[in-house]
Amino acid sequence: MPRFPAASLLLALGLALTGCKIIKTPTAEEAAEEKSGGFNPTRQASELWGPKVVPYLTNRAGPFADVASLVGSNLDAAAAKYGHKEKEGNAPWTFAAKVSGTVVKAETKSRAAYLDTDVDGDGKADVRVQIGPVIKGTAIRDSLDFVNFNQFKNQIQWAEFGKAFNAHANETLLQALPREGLEGKRIDAIGAYPLPASGQLPLLTPVTITIGG
Repeated sequence: MPRFPAASLLLALGLALTGCKIIKTPTAEEAAEEKSGGFNPTRQASELWGPKVVPYLTNRAGPFADVASLVGSNLDAAAAKYGHKEKEGNAPWTFAAKVSGTVVKAETKSRAAYLDTDVDGDGKADVRVQIGPVIKGTAIRDSLDFVNFNQFKNQIQWAEFGKAFNAHANETLLQALPREGLEGKRIDAIGAYPLPASGQLPLLTPVTITIGG
């Protein structure tokens, strides 16, 4: 059997390895993104949140009392100043608002927890602020004028995009909130709410929130 010097063997091995291409095994998230043609709502919501979503709603929002009053007296004017409505589909007008008031009822036993808030000092709730972890609706997505349905492949992707904003709000903002002794506390929040049905409290989803000062 022929013998080869060790140096020759190492050289041959090195040449063989240079012809190999190391392929990174994709993560489950990367594989799903590739399979869906690049659609990754979690990543998209995260990337938009700080640079665009929060500044947009902060600048767009008016004091809740002003927004609600204008909605009640002149919906067109309120829509132009504080609102947004997706042209496709049947989404309602969604309004950006700043809530500053006192918690008069705290429902924290439900997974769809909320804080009923008095903003005018009469002791009665004027707006309901969602604090999750389950967040109803897609008010954050629906309030933004820089995203629209036509940017997505279908209704399923559009819906997942809306849910991704809710999940991001919960993970980065809401899950850290206290859950006990909230009634009587001051609350300050900025967010969005859809036009409520008659007799129902506006349901605001926050993008910023502080409780108790």
